[in-house]
Amino acid sequence: MPMSTVVPGPVLLLDRETVSGLLCLDDCIAAVECAFAAHARGTRLTPGLLHLDANGGEFHIKAGAIQGKRTYFVCKVNGGFFQNRARLGLPNIIGLILLCDGATGVPLAVLESGLVTQLRTGAATAVAARYLARRNSETVTICGAGNQAEIQLRALARVLPLKRALIWARGNSAPFVEQMSQTLEMEVYSVVGLTRAARESDVVVTCTPAKHWFLGREHIGPGTFIAAIGADSPEKQELEPELLARSSVVCDLVEQCAQVGELHHAITAGLMTQRDIRGELGAVIVGKASTRTRDDEVIIYDSTGTALQDAAVCAAVYERAKLTRRGSSFAFWTEGLIACDR
Repeated sequence: MPMSTVVPGPVLLLDRETVSGLLCLDDCIAAVECAFAAHARGTRLTPGLLHLDANGGEFHIKAGAIQGKRTYFVCKVNGGFFQNRARLGLPNIIGLILLCDGATGVPLAVLESGLVTQLRTGAATAVAARYLARRNSETVTICGAGNQAEIQLRALARVLPLKRALIWARGNSAPFVEQMSQTLEMEVYSVVGLTRAARESDVVVTCTPAKHWFLGREHIGPGTFIAAIGADSPEKQELEPELLARSSVVCDLVEQCAQVGELHHAITAGLMTQRDIRGELGAVIVGKASTRTRDDEVIIYDSTGTALQDAAVCAAVYERAKLTRRGSSFAFWTEGLIACDR
């Protein structure tokens, strides 16, 4: 008797609007915290990163998996073309995520990556702030006024008793300030001088595409928690290397930060090695690395963005989509095509 062929089920296509309706920021914070904790406990597959320069931009390919009741694997391809919005009206960061069954390799879903990337990045900052910022933090300076700045501010407001946000940006931040003032129950202001704003802040977030540092030792007062978000490729940089060397540093993934994060620049300058960091965020969550030790301690969270976060958020979106019958299904396979497998 001929062997029967099992054809994989249809792939679920999840656009940005569908993803937005299936997951809120609080869900993302919980999922990302669990993913980092699992990583620290060893229940994960090692994530990987590939960076490619392109004409006028760059591509990031991030892959990784999370293991729980079910293993999920993701591969995300994001293009970063930071003139898109001004020239073409397109998003500056644009791409897709493929979600697979980690035990069989069967593709399960294709998701628009922009919203997932924004949400999981803000969620990780919120998790880091929960463990590393002073608990009574009331003032934050956000460096940047784009989509990521919005998510960062919204996420931090979930975990800290913020009362005031100071927005420093090289472009026009007035529309962002107006929007955030209406959305959040706090005072939101544009500022011109970064030094005064940062020194008045308990938390400073940098989320720009800068290629040379703009936040240095002179900007930071005792006890500040800094979330460095923008550096996710070798040429990007927001923090002075000496600032890292004189602070306590926590990475999302040490190896990745050493390749493309702020840590990369401190290592290149000969000021730090990987052994000089406090630990990874997951290690802090599970108690393998210490949280804040003193009120006057300056702590930097070096965030390069990981496939662990993508996998956690995409898995949650997919499970809810299946439960609520959301998204569009597309059948990529037929029995004849499966038989041609090599």
